[in-house]
Amino acid sequence: MEHEAEVRGVGVSVGEEGPGAPAVVLEVDDRIVPIFVSPEQAHSMRLARDGIQYERPLTHDLFVELLTEFGGAIDRVRVDDLADGTFYAKVDAEKYEGGERDSFVFDARPSDGIALALRVDCPIVVADDVVEEAGRPATEFDVEDDRSDPEDRFR
Repeated sequence: MEHEAEVRGVGVSVGEEGPGAPAVVLEVDDRIVPIFVSPEQAHSMRLARDGIQYERPLTHDLFVELLTEFGGAIDRVRVDDLADGTFYAKVDAEKYEGGERDSFVFDARPSDGIALALRVDCPIVVADDVVEEAGRPATEFDVEDDRSDPEDRFR
């Protein structure tokens, strides 16, 4: 079974030791699933979430443009596995040609999949096993709205 997730925040964790690694925070039902990402991926996700576009396309923007130009569309992004501390994802896409629907599944890093999902406004779903292993009660997190925080942090 899968659960639809919402991107609750993208930023840098702050602990007693100071700033930590960038992460995207997914809210799944009453659980929080933090996924650590590179600074570049975090930046790309924030831009997409906030609807900010550069004059020239970034990598994720280019991917969406290419897919669309060739008649494809992203249906959803699935965070479907967690093994040895590494999250795995799939991008479900489709293309119509000659009235026929072809489905495609692409292996992806969750950070890339989430960055794409934010650009095309498609669902992000997380597998039960992943939520069970990596999810934490939402009450354990104090997630600040990083859109209003100039340092883009969550605690």
